[in-house]
Amino acid sequence: MIEKLRSVKCYMLDMDGTFYLSDHLLPGALEFMDYLAENTLDYLFLTNNSSKSREMYTEKIRKLGFNVDAARVFSSGEATCIYLRKHTEYQKIYLVGTTALEKEFREAGFELTDIDPQAVVLGFDTTLTYKKIWKACDFIRDGKPYIATHPDFNCPTETGFMPDIGSFMALIEASTGRTADVVIGKPYRHIVEAVVQKTGYRLDEITMIGDRLYTDIALGRAGIKTVLVLSGETKMEDLEASEFKPDFIVNDLQDLLNQIKK
Repeated sequence: MIEKLRSVKCYMLDMDGTFYLSDHLLPGALEFMDYLAENTLDYLFLTNNSSKSREMYTEKIRKLGFNVDAARVFSSGEATCIYLRKHTEYQKIYLVGTTALEKEFREAGFELTDIDPQAVVLGFDTTLTYKKIWKACDFIRDGKPYIATHPDFNCPTETGFMPDIGSFMALIEASTGRTADVVIGKPYRHIVEAVVQKTGYRLDEITMIGDRLYTDIALGRAGIKTVLVLSGETKMEDLEASEFKPDFIVNDLQDLLNQIKK
């Protein structure tokens, strides 16, 4: 395994199910981060959740025992800002999102408005109101460019699932007849391209580690290596029916570290 990973300079890590599970770190989490530090390898914690700020994630990770800098957390919200700056000239955005996502867009230089925006951006808005979704539908029906931060239908919680952005997208499609022009987050290549833009690494220098076949491992289609950990959602029997195949399969980060060191 080490020969195939020798060119890797930046690991992208999913969080829940990969680095931690609920309120505890998974086996090998701290040891793997020590290995990265000792070998001057870079990393980013990668999340599709655009409702939370990076500070919210860093606070949780620190409470679990790993002192991480906020710059090491990369969300689909930040990736969307990078995409818009690189591929469009839009400045005036109608954003459906939380206060945290609004802050991220303003800090990236965008003007948030509900009057004749240049584009509509749909985020995972846990403060969603009927007025917000109605206005978004009006703009989208009028032909405004429509970008979604990620495609997840549900967000896992400790007690089950809460409706995520994919359910909002289904509502908008039912009302307007339109699907999003662009979706940024996992499993789409745009979030990987945003990481390349942010870090400067080449695709062959980046590897994704995660527990979901249809989001984390599907990023392999963007041209990066993928490592499936069996510490979260996916079980070995799920692989047979999946169109997404990882480059490597390990039990957890401890198993990955042990194999790298062999």
